[in-house]
Order: sequence, then C-alpha cells, then structure tokens
Amino acid sequence: MDTTQRTDQQRSADRRRRELLEAADRVVLRDGPQASMNAIAAEAGITKPILYRHFGDKSGLYAALAKRHTDALLASLRAALDAPADRRERVESTLDTYLAAIEARPQVYRFLMHPAEGSSVPLLRRMGEELAQVIEERVDLGAQSQQLARVWGHGIVGMMHAAGDWWLGDRPCSRAELVRSLADLLWGRLAAAGDKVGGPGF
Repeated sequence: MDTTQRTDQQRSADRRRRELLEAADRVVLRDGPQASMNAIAAEAGITKPILYRHFGDKSGLYAALAKRHTDALLASLRAALDAPADRRERVESTLDTYLAAIEARPQVYRFLMHPAEGSSVPLLRRMGEELAQVIEERVDLGAQSQQLARVWGHGIVGMMHAAGDWWLGDRPCSRAELVRSLADLLWGRLAAAGDKVGGPGF
C-alpha cells in the first residue's frame, strides 16, 4: 500500500469517527447520562460491534466525547480570558462562558460530569491544569507562583463545577447573579495580584 492510499484510508477513518461522534452527540442530547451504546449504534445506522471497533467500549467513547467537548469549552474559556477588557470583566466573562455552556447543553454536561459509568475526574483535572497554566502565565503570585497557580486552577474549576451543578439543578438565581457572586468570591487576591512581566496579562 502506497502513502497516498494510507493517507486516504486515514482521512476516511477520521471522517467516519467524526460522524460516529456526531451521532453519539445527538443521542447524548436526547438521553443524557443514560445514553447507551445500542442507542448510539442505532443512531449511526451501524451495529454495536462496529462501534466497539472504533472506540473499544463505552469508556472509550466517553473519553472521545469528553475530549471533543472539553477542547471546545477550553477554547471558549481562553477566548474570554483574552478579551480586551479589564481583569474583573474577564473573570466574569470566563465564569459566564462556562455557565452558558452547561446551560445550553445540560444533557451533554450531565453525560460528561455524571456518567452512568466511569468518572468525570480526568475531565475536571484537565480543566484545572489548563486554567493553572493560564494563571501562571499571566498573574504574578510572587513566591511559589507555580504551586499557587495549580491550587487556584483546580480550586476555581472545582468551585465552578460544584456551583454550576447546583445552579443547573435548582435555578435559585439568574446566571448573571451567580456570575457576580462567584466573581466576588474570587476577587480578593486576584485584584491585588500584578500581571506577569512580559506576559499577556489577566
């Protein structure tokens, strides 16, 4: 098999995988955490063994869906952090971006954060590490900056997850009110910290 044939086969496999993930997305939007491999295979018009061939099992499919949605969410959060605004506005915009995402697709959120099988820990950990990296790049936290950035990154993600989960279920206040309240909670040390010299600022 020559290089062209291998490239065409890889392209075809990648396209098929995307189509299967889109079918899985449609089922997750409908069924949330109860989305089954049988329902996803039926939605894609294939048999379950073919689905297993692409993803291994439900945890493999979960991991692929989690990466797809986490990549998109992290891109949105980074865009909010990079917006041309003052720091307080960017903090509020980042919190609002996260809450807007889970509000727009609650069944996807529940599938990822409350799976019937498996764990959401790797997803939360990845978000925590990504946010820690952004904080370390942009905020001057003085001594032990790297460690503090990781504490803050994971702490903020944990706070957003817990508060968002509670809010999505009970809706005790508007999204804007929740954003302001969470920003108030975060604001003390963030207001006092300087920007990293030569960094993009935060």
